[in-house]
Amino acid sequence: MEISITSDKQNELLSRRELEFTITYTGATPSRKMVHAKLAASVNAGREQVVLDSMKSRFGLSVLKGSARVYQSREDLERLEHDYLMTRGGVADEVFGARDAPSEDAAEAS
Repeated sequence: MEISITSDKQNELLSRRELEFTITYTGATPSRKMVHAKLAASVNAGREQVVLDSMKSRFGLSVLKGSARVYQSREDLERLEHDYLMTRGGVADEVFGARDAPSEDAAEAS
């Protein structure tokens, strides 16, 4: 799997980089988690700072095109990004941690 960044724009207002990328692969289409990890490594950012937006492939081709956003900090990501995109990309576990799980105190109160 080889990633090439086709567009890299800095968005100063939102404290993020907006990327478009192309992935050339062999075999099965890579999963979102694999692409997320590989993309984070290629742009030297933590996995909790990268959010995959879209990934599209065409039938019969071993090429995947997509877009992602790389935030400068975890706080910026939490403030700006939609929850469903963080959940879909697997970032929600790293960002929210056990925050969404009911606490023991809440269980005892009911």
